[in-house]
Amino acid sequence: MSAPHPLPRWADVLLLPAVNLLIALLAAGVVVALVGQSPREVMAALVQGAFGTPRGLSYTLYYATTFIFTGLAVSVAFHGGLFNIGGEGQALMGGLGTGLVALWLSHSLSAWVLLPLMLLGGVLFGVVWAVIPGYLQAYRSSHVVITTIMFNFLASSLLAYLLVGPLKPAGSMAVESAAFGPAAKLPGMQQALAWVGVEWPSSPLNLSLLLALAAALGVYLLLWHSRAGYRLRAMGSSESAAAYAGIRPQHQIVLAMALSGGLSGLVGMNEIAGVNGKLLLDFVGGAGFTGIAVALMGRNHPLGIVLASVLFGALFQGGAEVSFEVRGFSRDMVVMLQGFIVLFSGAMAYVIAPWLARALALFKSPGARHG
Repeated sequence: MSAPHPLPRWADVLLLPAVNLLIALLAAGVVVALVGQSPREVMAALVQGAFGTPRGLSYTLYYATTFIFTGLAVSVAFHGGLFNIGGEGQALMGGLGTGLVALWLSHSLSAWVLLPLMLLGGVLFGVVWAVIPGYLQAYRSSHVVITTIMFNFLASSLLAYLLVGPLKPAGSMAVESAAFGPAAKLPGMQQALAWVGVEWPSSPLNLSLLLALAAALGVYLLLWHSRAGYRLRAMGSSESAAAYAGIRPQHQIVLAMALSGGLSGLVGMNEIAGVNGKLLLDFVGGAGFTGIAVALMGRNHPLGIVLASVLFGALFQGGAEVSFEVRGFSRDMVVMLQGFIVLFSGAMAYVIAPWLARALALFKSPGARHG
């Protein structure tokens, strides 16, 4: 979500988020000191918990995988001129599509056939759940922000109904589906690395990390190296100019929401196929909303989104470790740190960017310093 300032693209994607992050950490450090904690101790524990051990790094990347999917989903919609707040519901429905394929076919198909079908099911369910608000925006002028918020609640309610009704195993009191067959299990990173002789600790990290990185590359190639991506970005820049150039805005709105929903639907491969092995009520856990912050932090560029996802994954994993290691430091304080990052990466970026642009101009023009 770039503000109108003369920053070069590399500075907008990499330098500005880094400066925003530094300011956010300084502000959070001041608050931590005011409540009687040591900012240095807290930060050291957070970094150590997130990156200091192979197991901690695995959990960080596991969280980051989901955030890459939801961050890319927000980004694609934004480049089409839309603010998709429905990533949470689209991820829930994507998980439902992934889970239904697994429930029906996991005992009759091999993993090589089943896993691609599960991926396809998740994408299709996410697409459908996003296309409906997109169609309503394009052809009925129903604002996509309102409809996607409503569809979040509808998705949650539909999944709850199915898990306490048609999909509930006989004799079970838990709000979850039956366990999938072994063929529906996406290989974990420990298992995958063992294939090449590398020892790695057990963790939820699985091969959907590679899928997330492939999705980021695909989004980059689509948006900046294809005609379809050019039309989508033209629509997001100016709907009237795009229409004058022969681009149909309605088609682009539906397309942007379809792509966004499909990316959110991939969350099911990480959470359902990679970890849980069954459908759960709240397997997304707010990742759809975190994706908005990730997209803001990453300046809606795939590379920035990957880096921001790792940062938020580190906050989730490292924050959990801090709450155990640092006495008196609660999980709520980690949420406060996330809030500072969102604040300075979103609204405050419009304040910081002009100052950063002036600093870069002075650095490039030594004569300007003596003017």
